[in-house]
Amino acid sequence: MGVYSLTTGILKATGITKKYSQVHKNVLESTSFSIEAGSIHVIEGKSGSGKSTFLSIIGGMEYPSSGKVYYKNESLYDLSDSKQAVIRGKKFGFIFQSFQLIPELTAWENITLPLMLMKRTDRFEERVKELAVELGISSQLDKRPSFLSGGEQQRVAIARALITEPEIIFADEPTGNLDQTTTRSIIKLFTKLNKEKKLSIVIVTHEKNLFEAPHQLYTMKNGVLEGIDKNV
Repeated sequence: MGVYSLTTGILKATGITKKYSQVHKNVLESTSFSIEAGSIHVIEGKSGSGKSTFLSIIGGMEYPSSGKVYYKNESLYDLSDSKQAVIRGKKFGFIFQSFQLIPELTAWENITLPLMLMKRTDRFEERVKELAVELGISSQLDKRPSFLSGGEQQRVAIARALITEPEIIFADEPTGNLDQTTTRSIIKLFTKLNKEKKLSIVIVTHEKNLFEAPHQLYTMKNGVLEGIDKNV
């Protein structure tokens, strides 16, 4: 098992390369990245630049062709599948552009699904209610996704990502399907969660001016992470 000193960081990616057999060039080219506790990272770039693939790799959802991802000094992809699943389930939260809510389940059931998959037996009803109040969806918990607006579905997806009390949130184009008003509301919420809960947040987007709060801004271009501006 590989070990890497992260100093103050909680996650570090080094030399990440990704190549698909049907693509003639690498999707990612020796890309490195690190996350400190309580930090916000925005990765912007055009469609097809490799940013979503990179997010999947550092989030433990897709193996790199080469390179390492370290979570708290452990090489993530050198761990067993079961240990990787535990980290993804307990320490990482994921928010997707398409929401990925299960249409047959209510908002409540979608939010608690990660706990069901982890076979959590502790009482979590109060946690769900607290998140629902914070996200403004208390009156929507018994509704299925088809009866919710886009903004409401995104808030359910955020609650699902937060229900396990993760250390890092990975969000792929979380505002891509939302109007400007809802987008501002979601970004305000992310900023609040970062400040109050000390969450580390990594957001992939094609809009680089999402945040007014201090954050680190990166540009993904042709599979290379560049143009880093710290504390924008």
